[in-house]
Amino acid sequence: MTKVALIGAAAGLVGVAALALGYQAGRSDTAPSAVADMSVIPASTTDRAEIEGIVRNYLINNPEIMIEVQTALNAKQEAAQKEASTQVISENKDRIFHSPMDAVFGNPNGDVTIVEFFDYNCGYCKKALPDMDALLKSDPNLRFVMKEFPILGADSTRAHIVAKAFKALMPDKYLEFHRDLLGGEGRATEASAMAIAVKLGANEAQIREKMLSPEITKAFNENFELANSLSITGTPSYVVGNEVVPGALGADVLAEKISHIRNK
Repeated sequence: MTKVALIGAAAGLVGVAALALGYQAGRSDTAPSAVADMSVIPASTTDRAEIEGIVRNYLINNPEIMIEVQTALNAKQEAAQKEASTQVISENKDRIFHSPMDAVFGNPNGDVTIVEFFDYNCGYCKKALPDMDALLKSDPNLRFVMKEFPILGADSTRAHIVAKAFKALMPDKYLEFHRDLLGGEGRATEASAMAIAVKLGANEAQIREKMLSPEITKAFNENFELANSLSITGTPSYVVGNEVVPGALGADVLAEKISHIRNK
């Protein structure tokens, strides 16, 4: 937890406590204060600085309170984000799971779909490639959708444009292209992507012509829009069922989520 977060939590506690104590000081009855466990505060205390000083001393002596407050806030924010993502997924199922511009690996009619947002220059995406291969090998009913999400600079964008063009012209060899480019050493660029495309039998002139297609830009824009709606800011990020799963968590974690969906 950052120092800024803790300071924010402490400031919030001070403010709430000051309001509560101010309210308590103005009452004529003896109902217990919301922060009565902090210290004994005279009912006549109305000076804000004095109240805040008391609260400050309490927080210094009991710093774990700030941790508890920040933990509760994080949990509340995560729950709200999960609820928002679930709604976005529900409202955009076709765009997320069935966009014609996305590559589909595994069983096209599989009973469970995993969607991966990836960048060819993402080191974690490279590490996650064997996870995808392991899941596809072990699960014949799995459908794996790849959403190209080039967020790591101009090289990534150009490499992904070549990839889109190659997929449009040679869809049957796209999985091999994908493995070679994502699994290769060094940075993915337009040149390295084109070299793989030509090696797999593509005509470079046809690839370059296809790279100019407005459909490619449209596909990227849609993926960026979806990622923004789902609060996806990094790669790899997955959509499994009605849940966004960020990070390269490994084949075992994804397999557990697949099993959970099937057992619902």
